[in-house]
Amino acid sequence: MSRIKGRDTKPELLVRQMLWKLGYRYRVKSKVVGKPDIVFTSVRVAIFVDGCQWHCCPKHWVRPKSNTQFWDRKFASNRARDETVNAVLKAAGWIVLRFWEHEIVTDCAGVVTKVINIVATACSSMS
Repeated sequence: MSRIKGRDTKPELLVRQMLWKLGYRYRVKSKVVGKPDIVFTSVRVAIFVDGCQWHCCPKHWVRPKSNTQFWDRKFASNRARDETVNAVLKAAGWIVLRFWEHEIVTDCAGVVTKVINIVATACSSMS
């Protein structure tokens, strides 16, 4: 488990590469609460790419068969942390977008289109 990557995962890289090719510039390393995977600081948009197993995707999550007490606590704390981060960022005026890894793998173009629309809307509301 310790070898599982926490950043620069394949789904995250797919979104970042597509955004970059389309001319959208973003931050990857930032001091924003919750350490979003992609950040548009000027328009205050934070994007999280959630792994299906770690964040308990309703479609793909499988409960581990061994050490269930530990994993139940771990997954519950992950979900609670996600909710807290969402609330803190929204209270600070950020737009929070969360995508499941399976959404990105199956329809990366659709995910990127959603991101672009939100960023464009946020840009136009700033003017």
